[in-house]
Amino acid sequence: MDVSNSTNPMKQPRIGKVTVNIGIGEGGDKLQKAKKLIEKITGRTAVFTRARKREQVFKIKKGEAIGVKVTLRGKRAEDFLKDAFDAVNLTIKKSSFDQFGNFSFGVREYIDFPGVKYDPLIGLMGFDVCVSLARQGGRIEERRRKKSKIPLKHRLTKEEAIEFIKSKYKVNVLD
Repeated sequence: MDVSNSTNPMKQPRIGKVTVNIGIGEGGDKLQKAKKLIEKITGRTAVFTRARKREQVFKIKKGEAIGVKVTLRGKRAEDFLKDAFDAVNLTIKKSSFDQFGNFSFGVREYIDFPGVKYDPLIGLMGFDVCVSLARQGGRIEERRRKKSKIPLKHRLTKEEAIEFIKSKYKVNVLD
């Protein structure tokens, strides 16, 4: 018996988390401006992302702070995502989606974001939005006791994710 997505509540896609990040590539004043900007846009406290390895060409040391990020979940993530889609004129490329239904896109300048005005102290800067979609029951892969794999038939596919974003947020997905 095949259960369609509309009747089974466990098969309904949902927003797992939204990660907003700005990669600067260097520390100092520019990194502090990025942190101030991302906190202003999301209303949450940002954390620094650190370099995983040394890159001599770019003069980056291992462990040095080179970016900032904020992770949003629940209602806050949905509200932020609506505004982020408005910033990119409700269009995303199909190539932005991966095989598991997650997707990401960039906002070129923060002044495109609704409700945010230009701040001369920050300058012009863009940011990336990464969205992880999930279904109910995904916790079985992350829990401590009795970890288990999510079956293939319960995993989210690229096509299902595109359909979910089109129907819920009225976004155009370009080829």
